[in-house]
Amino acid sequence: MPAILFVIVFCYLPMFGLVIAFKDINYAKGIWGSDWVGFKNFEFFFSSQDALRITRNTLLLNAWFIAIGIVASVIVGVLMAELGRGMVKLFQTVLFFPYFLSWVVVGFVSYILLNPTYGVINKAMEIFNLSGVDWYSKPEYWPLILTLTYLWKNVGYTAIIFFTGLMSIDASYYEAASIDGASRFQQVMKISIPLIVPLIMLLVILNIGRIFYSDFGLFYFIPRNAGALYETTDVIDTYVFRSLRVVGDLGMASAAGLYQSVVGLVLVVATNLIVMKIDKDSALF
Repeated sequence: MPAILFVIVFCYLPMFGLVIAFKDINYAKGIWGSDWVGFKNFEFFFSSQDALRITRNTLLLNAWFIAIGIVASVIVGVLMAELGRGMVKLFQTVLFFPYFLSWVVVGFVSYILLNPTYGVINKAMEIFNLSGVDWYSKPEYWPLILTLTYLWKNVGYTAIIFFTGLMSIDASYYEAASIDGASRFQQVMKISIPLIVPLIMLLVILNIGRIFYSDFGLFYFIPRNAGALYETTDVIDTYVFRSLRVVGDLGMASAAGLYQSVVGLVLVVATNLIVMKIDKDSALF
């Protein structure tokens, strides 16, 4: 019941605010008294030069994060399952720790590494007589930087989920495979991974449902909101934030948020239908 009440209060009641996306908000008149403008906020958003860029970045980067994140997490989870009990606890702690760090803290750490003048990376490059890079004005490097940061912070959490799934597999499967002469690698490929496919598909579907919801901290604090990097780091979440903070356009920001929600709903339903066609037991609903 507490969980149901939490969802109702924080997920369903705020849906009344969707009306903001269809109004020209006047703070003096309030939400309900402001003029109704229909789809004008959406027209302004989609006709701007930013719409294509932020949609492209949001989709491509998040799709890449989902793909490489799942693969890396499965590999780490399998490797953890092969370790001894004492080593597993050590690796769990080391891998899980970054997940609890604030993006603000991670942003400062990344700035220590990437600072154009005093950054650790540029100083190390000077040792090898290489010229330093002004990282915050070179957008071409940032897909890789964001990917490495995302993996460092999130792989440990998802890997533990897969590790838990692997631990629930009946040991008799491995014993039978060992008797039949299967190598450890063959056991992983023929037993471990196939038996956690439903868990993998569950996480994939849930992540695809949020593919239009980027990790705001990753895309805002790591690039430090540098305008020169918007070409590859600007996503819908950071765009909405700037619309509210700089422009103060509540209607357009709400329209972009509703756009996120609708696309996310369509993607999760479509993905679930595809999974259902392939393997009905792995579908979410």
